[in-house]
Amino acid sequence: MTSADPGRRSLLDLFQEEARAQAQILSDGLIALERAPNDPVTLEACMRAAHSLKGAARIVGVPVGVTLAHVMEDCFVAAQEARVTLDAVYIDMLLCGVDMIVRIGQAEEIDAQTTLECEVNAFVEGLNARLVGDSDGLHELALATSTADETDRLRLGATYDVSSRDRANDGPRSHTPHHTHSAMRSNEAHALHARDESNLTSRSDEAHTLRASAETHRSRASQEASRPTEARMLRVRAETLDRLLSHSGETLVESRWLKPFSQSMLRVKRIQHDASRALERLHDTFADSAPLDARAQAALDEARRLTNEAHRQLSERLAELENYDRRSTHLAQQIYDEALACRMRPFVDATGGFARMVRDVARSLGKEVRLVIAGETTQVDRDILDLLDAPLGHLLRNAVDHGIEAPSLRRALGKPEIGTITLEARHSAGALFISVSDDGGGIDLDALRRTVVHKRLASEDTAARLSEAELLEFLFLPGFTMRDAVTDVSGRGVGLDAVQDVVRQVRGSLRVTQDAHAGTRFVLQLPITLSVIRSLIVEVAGEPYGLPLAHVVRTLVLPVNAIDTLEGQQHFAFDGKRLGLVTAHQILQTPSFEAANDALDVVVIGQGASSYGIVVDRFLGERMLVVQPLDKRLGKVRNIAAGALMENGDPLLIADLDDWLRSVEKLVAGGELGRVDRSTSHTTTASAKRVLVVDDSLTVRELERKLLASRGYDVAIAVDGMDGWNAVRGEHFDLVITDIDMPRLDGIELVTLIKRDAQLARTPVMIVSYKDRAEDRQRGLDAGADYYLAKGSFHDQALLDAVRDLIGEAKP
Repeated sequence: MTSADPGRRSLLDLFQEEARAQAQILSDGLIALERAPNDPVTLEACMRAAHSLKGAARIVGVPVGVTLAHVMEDCFVAAQEARVTLDAVYIDMLLCGVDMIVRIGQAEEIDAQTTLECEVNAFVEGLNARLVGDSDGLHELALATSTADETDRLRLGATYDVSSRDRANDGPRSHTPHHTHSAMRSNEAHALHARDESNLTSRSDEAHTLRASAETHRSRASQEASRPTEARMLRVRAETLDRLLSHSGETLVESRWLKPFSQSMLRVKRIQHDASRALERLHDTFADSAPLDARAQAALDEARRLTNEAHRQLSERLAELENYDRRSTHLAQQIYDEALACRMRPFVDATGGFARMVRDVARSLGKEVRLVIAGETTQVDRDILDLLDAPLGHLLRNAVDHGIEAPSLRRALGKPEIGTITLEARHSAGALFISVSDDGGGIDLDALRRTVVHKRLASEDTAARLSEAELLEFLFLPGFTMRDAVTDVSGRGVGLDAVQDVVRQVRGSLRVTQDAHAGTRFVLQLPITLSVIRSLIVEVAGEPYGLPLAHVVRTLVLPVNAIDTLEGQQHFAFDGKRLGLVTAHQILQTPSFEAANDALDVVVIGQGASSYGIVVDRFLGERMLVVQPLDKRLGKVRNIAAGALMENGDPLLIADLDDWLRSVEKLVAGGELGRVDRSTSHTTTASAKRVLVVDDSLTVRELERKLLASRGYDVAIAVDGMDGWNAVRGEHFDLVITDIDMPRLDGIELVTLIKRDAQLARTPVMIVSYKDRAEDRQRGLDAGADYYLAKGSFHDQALLDAVRDLIGEAKP
């Protein structure tokens, strides 16, 4: 069977997964054994990993993997039986073996794996020679190895499904000179390979065994509390989980709609109760004035009966509605929580290989460094976790190179020769905090100042006045480094700025603190999940916007008389500094801001010198928003990160505050920053031209509406063609923008109806559609459309230019 065979391909995929898991266990175990060579628990874990890897390689038919795992297992068994001590030389050799395991696991084809055979054989001979040389004698080694299989069998028991078969195939081990030992192993492996090729029909059961083994070791590596055999693991595409979370979030929002509805029904109940009392008073009035005839009395009695029955029925239905509201909201919350939990993974999943990396970098620099990981079980969003590998690697290498001193200097300072780097993850105040700290010498602030001046980033006088926090911000500039020469570890200035870029991608923040001779600490503040954002809801030009709280420094109510003007720009005092002031209206290019009173609602965003106060119309509160990504076909929408739904189902846009800062800096650089003063409250504006947007897509509809409103147009929306037709007949519009494919009435039919109506025929109509074929365009123009714009080539300026061509600017 060739490797192209689907069954073989599936087995190879499983083996690659098993190799990665076992290599991680071996790497972590060897790093631990370097500090405690005789630790029985770690030795047992390493021996089991090597044994499991050997069994997996044998099942799939990878003889080079069998040979490699077999000799590593021998080494761990010898250490368990105190025949050898795993010193630094052994650890280095075994780590090289782990690297080979990783390479074998990464190989896509059997042929690529067998090309490693010479290298593996050389490794096996070297390790066997070391084992033989460290034994009390060749005879004693032969005797020990001949009984190793029985010892292993008793030790392992039934923990691995194929262990008894593996041991039977291994046979008793006898002493063989080390120059022929590996050759015999190789022959044995090839024979086993041939045997497996002849029994491929039974491979499905073995594949299940291999999968179970891989899942078991992944669970151990993640330190999950439950036993692997108690949970069944499935593979699900990430896109499927994302859609599930999105739908569950929408369900949660929809479930909350019932509460205001039930409250409105309570008002109906009170009205009905008042009507019943009014009927009773009417009955009493008639009874007091004159006796009623039988027909009138019967009518009043029937009305009273029906009223009471309606009151009873309404009360019962309301009680049922309230119960249903509680149950559905609770169930929707549970579904959402479970869907969200599917995206979460323990922090330990992102730390694999860091201990090995720190060790290797430290040894290359002549240092001794120990990595301590805290908060391994802290739950982190899958997407965030996938992005953490590179930035945390940068920070750890930076700590080893720049932070930890040489052993001789540490001795002189009275510190332990072995430096310590701590990587910690924790949840606090609804955010994820990841810190990388070391007990090194801290950052040389004087050297940092000299580097800033040398690179002409600031003058000597300015650099001398910079505070420690301001000075440390230079570390995050692209290309900034304090090294005079480039080394394999540092000196290129591509570390910390790359870390900050990744942190900003996930709407987080990064800060650094240091203590002279006591160490440096980098803290990443990240959202716990990218699916939910804790946001400040503000109103700008009558529309709600969500501002991620991770980027909001402070909110405040600022008196107008507290605003000062310096060199044509407005400022206000904040925490001992002067911050520039700008309105959110100018950033979003909405109609000019009108102050409602003598106090302004201000949001402070940014860090250090790049901090500004943003004036909004008013604060609407704080909410957890379920993120709804914008359609990728729309590209990057300036100043907007995503969309969301409020609890009442109304849509809003989530602001990209990094974009806001860039927009403010462009306004400042161009001298276009507007003013905020009392006179703005008396500004009058001419009536804007009205535009009707007809589209069944919420995303497209809201994007077009926001875009046109930002240019001053008065925009109304319709959710389909029929809704649009009803709207144009009831109100005046200067322009209609419509999609083609919509329920109830499509865009072509809508254009036809508008152009056939004597009162509406002069109203310009623009079609915006994904259909970009020549015949589609001709069909729309034949129906009477005045302009046809394809969404495939859609961008902000194209739509605005088309609208201006048809009806001119928003205000005459």
